[in-house]
Amino acid sequence: MKTRILVANAARARVLEMSRKHGPVKEIRDLVNPDERLHGRDLISDKPGRAFDKIGSNRHPMRTATGPKEQLAVRFAKRVMGTLETDLQKQRFDRLCLVAPPHFLGLLRKQMSGALGRSVEAALTKDLTREDALRVRAQVAPLL
Repeated sequence: MKTRILVANAARARVLEMSRKHGPVKEIRDLVNPDERLHGRDLISDKPGRAFDKIGSNRHPMRTATGPKEQLAVRFAKRVMGTLETDLQKQRFDRLCLVAPPHFLGLLRKQMSGALGRSVEAALTKDLTREDALRVRAQVAPLL
């Protein structure tokens, strides 16, 4: 029974694999979102559009529901879940463990299909993207 461990944040996602709870862990994939490191002001090209108030002749800037950094994080979460979805369809793993900061974990869960969601064995709300594979396994092993 193969277990995939996704260790992710909005800037980087690492996919690790292990066959046994205390067996060896190897890194399968490393995905990077380089635009995450940019400032929000560098992601937009100009000022927001302007609109008139309902009453009177005053104008105000239009705002989007989500900022550019949030939109990038959502797109990256979709990309990461797409790669895991493909691996699940090709039966490359049976169980999945998610390790991500709380906000990004929520974005990942929103992008999951039902089949991928059913394969989730455990979730850990920590940012371990900079840790080596052995430390990640040490954190995740008690949950599996």
